[in-house]
Amino acid sequence: MLTPLRGLFVAASLLVGVTLHAGSSPARPNVLLILADDMGVGDVSYLNPKSIWKTPHLDRLAGEGMVFTDAHSASGVCTPTRYTLMTGRYSWRGSLKQGVTLGYSPGLIEKGRLTLPGFLRAQGYATAMFGKWHLGINFVRTGPNAEDIDYTRSFGGGPLAHGFERFFGISASLDMPPYVWLENDRITAPPGGTVEDSPAPKLWRAGPIGADFKMEDVQPRLTEKTIAFLAERGAAKDGRPFFAYLALASPHTPVLPTREFVGRTRTPYGDFIAQIDADVGQILATLDRHGLARNTLVVFTTDNGYAPAGDIPRHRDLGHDSSGGFRGCKSDAFEGGHRVPFIARWPGVTPAGARSAEVVGHLDLFATCAELLGAKLPADAAEDSASMLALLQGKPAPPPKREALVHHSVEGEFAIRQNHWKLILC
Repeated sequence: MLTPLRGLFVAASLLVGVTLHAGSSPARPNVLLILADDMGVGDVSYLNPKSIWKTPHLDRLAGEGMVFTDAHSASGVCTPTRYTLMTGRYSWRGSLKQGVTLGYSPGLIEKGRLTLPGFLRAQGYATAMFGKWHLGINFVRTGPNAEDIDYTRSFGGGPLAHGFERFFGISASLDMPPYVWLENDRITAPPGGTVEDSPAPKLWRAGPIGADFKMEDVQPRLTEKTIAFLAERGAAKDGRPFFAYLALASPHTPVLPTREFVGRTRTPYGDFIAQIDADVGQILATLDRHGLARNTLVVFTTDNGYAPAGDIPRHRDLGHDSSGGFRGCKSDAFEGGHRVPFIARWPGVTPAGARSAEVVGHLDLFATCAELLGAKLPADAAEDSASMLALLQGKPAPPPKREALVHHSVEGEFAIRQNHWKLILC
């Protein structure tokens, strides 16, 4: 049994060569990637007829695009998924073998490694990120402890160091200090105090908080910043397409729907989902308003499955299954840990209302972007990524370019998916 397994790992590491055929897609589409945090397949009503809440804007996106029903994050937790999404490379190939980074952790992406935003920027794209980075920041240290940082100095290792031209967001999850806004490569305001540990469902860790930072403001601020960027690109005359990455900190704990959404559903978590859905609706309306929708590939997905910490009260007691019928949840190598919603809309290219049952992963976005631009990737970049362009175009699935998809749990244990079979090594 060892020889086939070794072969699967080798096959999964092969670089995929990509070439664009003339006339197969519009030239240089905009790309808008929305990544929710700890949201399960069953939390989108389009994918779960038994959902106890509705997500009309996500349902609209799905109805106008394609739903991938066998889509996966690279891991059951945040950081490794984000590393893989940005690099097209499994995170366990690098220094992070298990777990996640924290708010004070140093940068994880290796210096000089080509990232998706870096690649697209080299192709002439305007690149911007809004939200949760969670890949480490190289803060200037003032002492031996992790929290000993100089809040007045610029930092390295963040989004600007890895291909983004602008950034506004937070260093890690919204339950991890330091609770400060990061703009480009600086902290907007040093801490003006501290917060204590908070119980569920708010659930955050104690730590310093910026004078201009409120937990409840994070979701609306990130949406506002994204909308402003899209409006700016809609008015721009420079001819540059854009890559915008909105990495939401929700519905991950702390569960903090704004007042407008409190009580919309039967649970605080459901209220937060309703707010996410409404914000997606605002973003889609912005694309329409500025004439950007026609040539924008919109992808909505999540970093892993739902987190039980947000399941208060128990949704299953109310008839709601955030994992969509699959076993497990966040952190797991079981399906519920890494099978995620994946919706793609690309007007004129992706057939509306379509579904694909092909096995795909977040890591495939990198090679897909390369193929649609007709650009060959270097041999040492995106080595685990396989293009899904043909699927997005509604064409029959091409011969598989990757023999298997590798999954990873929070404990660093592996699972391997090949066709209809899955081997869990834990």
